[in-house]
Amino acid sequence: MSEKDIRKLLIHSGIFIVIMLLTFWSVFRGQDFAQMVGAIGQMEEHYLVAAVLLAISFVAAEGCMIWYLLRGIGEQTTMLRCISYSFIGFFFSGITPSATGGQPMQLYFMKRDGNTLAASSVVLMTVAAVFKLVLVLIGVGVVVFWRKPLREYLGNYYGLYFLGLFLNSALVVILLLVMFSPGVIRACFDKVEKILIQLHFWKETDSRRNRVEQFLTGYQTTVCFLQQHKRLIGTIMMGTFLQRFCVFVLAYVVYRGLGLSGTALLDIVLIQACVYIAVDMLPIPGAQGITEAMYKSVFGSIFTKQYLIASMCITRGISFYLIMLIGFVVFCIANWRKCSVGQ
Repeated sequence: MSEKDIRKLLIHSGIFIVIMLLTFWSVFRGQDFAQMVGAIGQMEEHYLVAAVLLAISFVAAEGCMIWYLLRGIGEQTTMLRCISYSFIGFFFSGITPSATGGQPMQLYFMKRDGNTLAASSVVLMTVAAVFKLVLVLIGVGVVVFWRKPLREYLGNYYGLYFLGLFLNSALVVILLLVMFSPGVIRACFDKVEKILIQLHFWKETDSRRNRVEQFLTGYQTTVCFLQQHKRLIGTIMMGTFLQRFCVFVLAYVVYRGLGLSGTALLDIVLIQACVYIAVDMLPIPGAQGITEAMYKSVFGSIFTKQYLIASMCITRGISFYLIMLIGFVVFCIANWRKCSVGQ
């Protein structure tokens, strides 16, 4: 990484840490720490292990789908390497607003490892589009078939849920438009190129134009291949539903691990899905603060006061902060591997 890239990483990480500390201060202010630690200590070990495995499976599943699509279109790569792209993407999504930093870093590592830029771009957009589409379908299904409980559980966050649903739907439309309309990409590049030339950052060259045309040709070829092999997309859709279930059911595993009962699995899964939909697109690194505040509100009637903060610490700690740490370690290993190969 260049000095500029390292500086940007440090800035984003600093902002992330500040928001994290403010979130912790807000969450733990006025809490009985002894009671909370005691509640966390009651978590049964096998449920704790299951929760960790679910969180890891959620991220690893994306890597498996990236591998499946890359192999399907003829790129040579390994599943382990694709899983590493997924953890790196999770880390950079977590430290950037609206998760904007994840895919560019995934694309960088995929290109560095020998995958073509066009194929990598289409694969990542396909995974992202299906990922968001599945979330939108779940969200619409909740509104249609579970609207009354939705309003009761979400309370003051009911409007935020529909904002999140709208933003995710808009992103799906944009991704599909970009995927199936290469003219959009060409038009965007033309505008960016014109601005950079006017600012004297770039010079007008035929070689750059030729590289862009080669990229668009490969891009369109990959899109056409996926259109002709709908089985690949169907498999990714099913895999994404299972992937989403991994993270949504995690709260129920924590609920049972704390020795609680009385609320149905479906209710907790749907509530967790609603929280995810509401905060997923907010321009806050890792949706920190708002996720914790919403969790305390919507799960307040499910977890007793003694266990509410403890359950949030376990659920959020495993599904987000632990995976962020793993993603950072994977990122460091990937960079170390690059330096070792360079030597």
